[in-house]
Amino acid sequence: MVKDFLGFLKEYKVIALAIAFIMGSASTALVKSLVENIIMPIITPFIPGGEWKTAKFSIGPIVIGWGAFLGECINFTIIAFVVFMIAKKIMKSQKVEKI
Repeated sequence: MVKDFLGFLKEYKVIALAIAFIMGSASTALVKSLVENIIMPIITPFIPGGEWKTAKFSIGPIVIGWGAFLGECINFTIIAFVVFMIAKKIMKSQKVEKI
């Protein structure tokens, strides 16, 4: 049973996947800190009201909180770009052919 389990871990590269997941979580925290503490303070003077996390746009009774959404969009863009660069570097060594 243990031998089958170890074979499963090796065949499906579960350990590498777990390491990638942990690194992804750490990278997400790093990018979130970069956006909140470095990028958004630079953008804040251009936001009406001055505080990006609570920036809102009101249309009558409808209130749209766009400041926090903008921060999350920047987070996503940076993370997506980093993943793209890593994938491009890895895929460069592996030629992918269309079917």
